[in-house]
Amino acid sequence: MEYRRLGSTGLKLSALSYGAWVTFGRQVGRSDARELIALAYDHGVNFFDNAETYNAGDAERLMGDVIADLRLPRDAYCVSSKVYFGATADPRPTQKGLSRKHVFDACHQALQRLRVDYLDLYFCHRPDPDTPVLETVWAMDTLVRQGKVLYWGTSEWPAERIDEAHRVAREHGLVPPSMEQPQYNLLHRDRVEREYVPLYADHGMGTTIWSPLASGRLTGKYNDGVPADSRLGHPDYAWLRDQLLGDEAASKKIRALAAVADDLGIPMARMALAWCLKNPNVSTVILGASKTHQLEENLMALDAVPLLDDAVMARIEAAL
Repeated sequence: MEYRRLGSTGLKLSALSYGAWVTFGRQVGRSDARELIALAYDHGVNFFDNAETYNAGDAERLMGDVIADLRLPRDAYCVSSKVYFGATADPRPTQKGLSRKHVFDACHQALQRLRVDYLDLYFCHRPDPDTPVLETVWAMDTLVRQGKVLYWGTSEWPAERIDEAHRVAREHGLVPPSMEQPQYNLLHRDRVEREYVPLYADHGMGTTIWSPLASGRLTGKYNDGVPADSRLGHPDYAWLRDQLLGDEAASKKIRALAAVADDLGIPMARMALAWCLKNPNVSTVILGASKTHQLEENLMALDAVPLLDDAVMARIEAAL
């Protein structure tokens, strides 16, 4: 495993990490979750990603129970939560958003569900148009000073909003955000490669990227339909299936990328993950495999990075 600093912080995260979005508590039950987390940890993964809204809090409960069962040493792994959407299907006004009230309540609830005394990483899951940025920054600063959060960041915030968070933190002597969690993959690039570029140099922001395989599209397994046992084959994810598989232009790109991977002699998923790892501004790539054989394959992506030389990267650009 390779370890990378989280932006300009001193925290070193495994270049490949593991997350619970749309899997834990639905596709993945307790037994499978235990095998997956144990496998990831045994391969050097030290960051496990979660959020209050994932399966209405059940993903955090499951992850917390499994990590406790495995007796992983607390000083050897990092765990995250995210706040904004709430942990209920129909949240009341104080059960969502980035007000000081909800940021505090959601943090304490995540600590209980994950069975830890502090969160290593805590993300503002989306920008909140109804809450002043200063209020959210102050709430996060308080949690850091209380020792309940070590590093806080944002997820899918526009760059100007992140700039504002840094500005108010500087003006008021508060702890600024250290990282952003954006979607980043071969089909979704602009925010990480263009919009956020000034943030890396100006603020030392790290990135913990999600959906590096575009919810499985970049594995190639959906090129000829939707397998019944796949994520997009699950009835709860019909919205995701319709969103992803209706893009014919993307399908054409995926078939062209598959040809590049075939010439390299590696699965397309491994190439897609290695491509994400090539970006020096990516602190960690969050894997979301729901089966151990998938996770084992994904964890081999680091070995594929040297294969992506300038000529191969040029072929990938041409395919896109």
